[in-house]
Amino acid sequence: MITSLKRYCLRHFLGVMALTLIFLCQFVASPAIAVEISKANRTIPLNASGDTITLTEQQFIGGQRKFNGSCAQCHLDGITKTNPDISLGPQVLTLATPPRSNLEALVDYLHNPTTYDGVASLEELHPSTARADLFPKMKNLTDDDLRNIAGYILVQPNIIGDKWASGKPGR
Repeated sequence: MITSLKRYCLRHFLGVMALTLIFLCQFVASPAIAVEISKANRTIPLNASGDTITLTEQQFIGGQRKFNGSCAQCHLDGITKTNPDISLGPQVLTLATPPRSNLEALVDYLHNPTTYDGVASLEELHPSTARADLFPKMKNLTDDDLRNIAGYILVQPNIIGDKWASGKPGR
């Protein structure tokens, strides 16, 4: 009886010590430091006139979260699953009609999507605010969310280079 009591106390003591050690490690270990994205990498074209804008880190992170929650299902790592020839890469966005390689143009596309040549509307096929009834996720996206998503798309090539929208393994 005494032996089993000693074993119980020893196990209990070791368990408490292990939990205490884990708890102390939470305070002693250095906290994870997020990678800072430089202002140069967060500076993107604002409009067709050549003006630029520098996203805040919060705007970039917000855009990343909204993109991953609303767009990545079809555009994982900038590739368009339904048509890999039309990606979210900078060259492809520049060659669209009208060019979609700036923040205002991408936001416009999210409001009123058109075919790559700009001739026909895609609001029945591509999520947009024009048809939020067909694409419920669009109902919850504000104009700031759309700007952040567009910003995230335009910043990605500055951060991961050719891996964005290339089909190469990401990050």
